[in-house]
Amino acid sequence: MTSVHELIREAAEREAAGRAAAARAPRGRPAGAPHRRPIALRATGASSCDAGLSSDPWAIDRGPGYGPGASAADAIPGDAPRQGPLPERYTSATEEQLHDWIAAAKEALGSRVQILGHFYQRDEIVQHADFVGDSFMLAQAAKQHPEAEAFVFCGVHFMAETADILSGPEQAVILPNLAAGCSMADMATIDQVEQCWRELTAALGEENGGSGLQPVIPVTYMNSSAAIKAFCGRNGGIVCTSSNARTVLEWAFARGQRVVFFPDQHLGRNTAKAMGIGEEQMPLWRPHLPLGGNTAEQLREARVILWNGFCSVHKRFTVAQIEQARAEHPGVRVIVHPECPAAVVEAADGAGSTEYIRKEIEAAAPGTVIAVGTEINLVNRLQQQRPDLTVFCLDPVVCPCSTMYRIHPAYLAWTLESLLAGETPNRIVVDGTVAADSRVALERMLAARP
Repeated sequence: MTSVHELIREAAEREAAGRAAAARAPRGRPAGAPHRRPIALRATGASSCDAGLSSDPWAIDRGPGYGPGASAADAIPGDAPRQGPLPERYTSATEEQLHDWIAAAKEALGSRVQILGHFYQRDEIVQHADFVGDSFMLAQAAKQHPEAEAFVFCGVHFMAETADILSGPEQAVILPNLAAGCSMADMATIDQVEQCWRELTAALGEENGGSGLQPVIPVTYMNSSAAIKAFCGRNGGIVCTSSNARTVLEWAFARGQRVVFFPDQHLGRNTAKAMGIGEEQMPLWRPHLPLGGNTAEQLREARVILWNGFCSVHKRFTVAQIEQARAEHPGVRVIVHPECPAAVVEAADGAGSTEYIRKEIEAAAPGTVIAVGTEINLVNRLQQQRPDLTVFCLDPVVCPCSTMYRIHPAYLAWTLESLLAGETPNRIVVDGTVAADSRVALERMLAARP
């Protein structure tokens, strides 16, 4: 199957040819009314969200925002890391040259360096990875390989931080492109979380109704900064993944009367609803408002206080898309990620982590039709691995995770060849105190097996 990158590039070339033809044609369009040809993706026969995704990342890394394909409403922190320029050797190389350089450097480095590739990465990156998985699985891989001198983490910033926390102090964790961040993780800053905690503490006081439980337990999703994981570790809290979120909430309720859940409201809501907790007991905390926009009484009656964060990719999926899939493919099985809105999860046949989705497709009987609500690189790869199935993305306007997509083979080649030369570029180092507190919350998570 043609990769998403190739499809985007081909569409961009068609668009450029169309613009050239339009320039030669008689002028008919009014000034200021540009036309953009949508990007056709063969997985759905529909269009992608932004032709700018075809741009080489080194051309956009230092620009404002998260780049093409990201929601313009996602505000990037002013102190977000930015990637410096790549040497011209890499930016002018062909895909074949980059592939050969990566393979040669990897062979020369041997087991000293392990490449970790997230499920959402480009195929051109995944083919070189020693381990492929979700953020939790890759963090575990880092912890389980003490012999490695360095881990090249092909994912986003919070994942590399977690790998640094769980790996040995002498092991280097490297993010090939520092501009690969996560808009969801950035929706909760440590300053906002600490302010929330102060307001909750004042509103709830020391009340426990004689239960002996803490008034509130902080829980953060893996998709958060090391600083927020450390906050949870210091305050009796825990980290969760999409696969053990229910187990983690059960752990928290055994210790506290309620939970404040950072930063993804949808994972928190979907997990709590599956446990029988009603919407009226799940107020939304909006960090720019006093008490998150709630009354003290609403907070006292709450079971799960949801932070107002979300994944821009998974937020795109809708019930209407599921209805259309069922109309066009009678008998289709619909599976979605729990970062999707609650109505979408309820309308689907199943919901679970990236690993759950992968296993569902792996176990499906030949001929099964499966519509998936998650990131397009993974969906395309799953279809390629099971050609006897029909696997397609629910969203007719699909796009890769724009920040994950910034790990281009040019960055991987540069990183590996730098390591060969004795240099350690883009090393991610978490402060010792923050790492120690984060490790407390992460170890609690590791012990919370579903």
